[in-house]
Amino acid sequence: MFCPNCGAEVSEKAVVCVKCGVALNNATPGNVVNQPQPKTFLVESILVTLFCCLPFGIAGIVNAANVSSKFSAGDLEGAKRASQQAEKWTKWAFWIGLIGGIVYIIAMIALGGFTALMNR
Repeated sequence: MFCPNCGAEVSEKAVVCVKCGVALNNATPGNVVNQPQPKTFLVESILVTLFCCLPFGIAGIVNAANVSSKFSAGDLEGAKRASQQAEKWTKWAFWIGLIGGIVYIIAMIALGGFTALMNR
């Protein structure tokens, strides 16, 4: 399908043209216009990237950024999938960072490194 205004190719499910923003004729009551945008998890993804686990946090940020772009392109299902993926990677990053921190503290206590740091 093509946009009647600018001629750009758009998805069959699209409600608005991604290139020019013009509303398309296939807008129905069940389309994206009447649906709330799924949660992006962008703030949470950024925080876990900074404080917990960099690789998984980056995956969360990438998926979180895709939520808004897919939603504005009219791809509600794609936005929901991206939101679920962002949530999954953000939670993984949080728990891995937390477990890693706990293991580090236990190792420092067990090896006596924590007391050596405290006696300085």
